[in-house]
Amino acid sequence: MPQVPILMPQLGESIAEATIMRLLIQPGDEVQADQEVIEVETNKAVMGVTITCSGKVTSISVAEGETVAVGAVMGLIEATEEEIERSGATPLADGEAPAAPAPMTSSIGSDGAHFATEGEYREGTSPTPQTGGRGLPVPVGTRGAHYLSPRIRSRMDELHITEADLAYVTGTGAGGRITIDDFENFLDYVDGWPSRPVSPMRRSVASSMQRTWRRPIASAGRPIYMAPIILHRRNHPRKPGVTLYFLRALAIALAQAPECAGYMVGGRILTPRRIDLGVAVQVADGVMVPVMRNVDEYTLDELIDEYNKVVSQARDRKLDPAYIGGGIATVSNFGGFGLTFASPMPLPSESLILGIGSVQKTPVWSDEVECFIPVEKANIVASFDHRVVDGGDIGRLMQKIAYYLEHPELL
Repeated sequence: MPQVPILMPQLGESIAEATIMRLLIQPGDEVQADQEVIEVETNKAVMGVTITCSGKVTSISVAEGETVAVGAVMGLIEATEEEIERSGATPLADGEAPAAPAPMTSSIGSDGAHFATEGEYREGTSPTPQTGGRGLPVPVGTRGAHYLSPRIRSRMDELHITEADLAYVTGTGAGGRITIDDFENFLDYVDGWPSRPVSPMRRSVASSMQRTWRRPIASAGRPIYMAPIILHRRNHPRKPGVTLYFLRALAIALAQAPECAGYMVGGRILTPRRIDLGVAVQVADGVMVPVMRNVDEYTLDELIDEYNKVVSQARDRKLDPAYIGGGIATVSNFGGFGLTFASPMPLPSESLILGIGSVQKTPVWSDEVECFIPVEKANIVASFDHRVVDGGDIGRLMQKIAYYLEHPELL
């Protein structure tokens, strides 16, 4: 009978590969059309691969943990001519052998020790400075030190190493330049360190933060009185998530001052067309940012169900594609980890992120009772692209946010 390949599908506009998380079928299994047969992880979410026709699994050519390119054959299904015609599946031609998927990993060393993925040798503490020409954990700062020869760049490409990773290497060449010996000595030095493979999620976060840091990012913060939110939430029958209050307040404020989330492109500053806002959700080995659309057009109550749904999907790493990408700003509640202040980093596609610190009781002087009284406060921090807006713009934006947070009935 004809053989129908199980292909790695195109799982997103910018996704070129995915990692096999779970094989849900084995050779010999009977499967049905549209059945989920393989669970894969991209740099955005965990998704299921389905099949187009019913039949019997004859082979599986991938293993859990492999990273496979889009379009690669991951297995074969034996199907009848009638089923192929009914489903519109494309079988292999007679005598055609399926191309084996190429794992997207690298190794170095004659002993096969794994070393390749971006940031993998960052595990553990910083290396102790040593003499003798080894790579040292001292950032290169002298003039001309950032020049890298074609030979080094070729090795970097081979091992998926970026220039940011070479901040650990001291150059011994002219002007502090990193030589090929410096580079190879450093690889030898870190080769035996404890390590773990970089997951697609971690690789995505690393790439995003490196691209974000190409811009001048500044941060500004101020305290917010939390008693109004706490009281409003306590009396609300559906107990909205605390982060949702901040998401809604940011949406209203940006609707009034959208230039605070603008983009600089060449000689123009673009103003967002819609108030689509992301919410940062901590997941295993990274952060997911589902994006809610037109947040300024809906009330707090109207957003509760959607907010709970997207946060739940993000935690399960199974986001609906409708909630992926396209945001103009993000809200990150780092206070859930007990942090009172932080400098969150906006995504490369955004120029603004609002961070929320943990609630703290602070003594504040009361003229009415002539003594200090405990007041619940939390810091909010806005990190922004300083090319687009200045501190005064952000200060006025945060005043608006504070006003709505301290009058939650307006949300």
